[in-house]
Amino acid sequence: MQLDTLDQKLIRLLTENARIPISDVARLLGVARMTAQARLDRLIAQGAISGFTIRAGQKLRPPLRATALLTIEPRSGAAILQRLKSIDTVEKVSTTSGRFDLMIDIYANDTEELDQTLDKIGEIKGVKSSESLIHLSQKIDRS
Repeated sequence: MQLDTLDQKLIRLLTENARIPISDVARLLGVARMTAQARLDRLIAQGAISGFTIRAGQKLRPPLRATALLTIEPRSGAAILQRLKSIDTVEKVSTTSGRFDLMIDIYANDTEELDQTLDKIGEIKGVKSSESLIHLSQKIDRS
């Protein structure tokens, strides 16, 4: 699917505020309301937009955020992912290139909960080594 400049601008507007009225979208894009609606409908139908949701604000997120970088044993990824799914404070897991195999986003209410989470991760069979990074402040967020 090819996205033109208008599609990209429409998606950016909806990413910033999924509740923006289509009439406001049309005005900001400089097109007719029906054009904006047709574009939106097409993006949904073609799978470029899969839904609309809320993003948890700072008040809803636990205050402490960290990243754990893991090196794992060969062929242990599936079992490790199953265990990570059972840890509530694990928010996201991504595979990576480079010297680490997995990158884990963790949210915790305090340092004790973070410490317990890191201990649970380190105890998983197949985890060779880990490095953890506590996020101090977020400078850019385009999500």
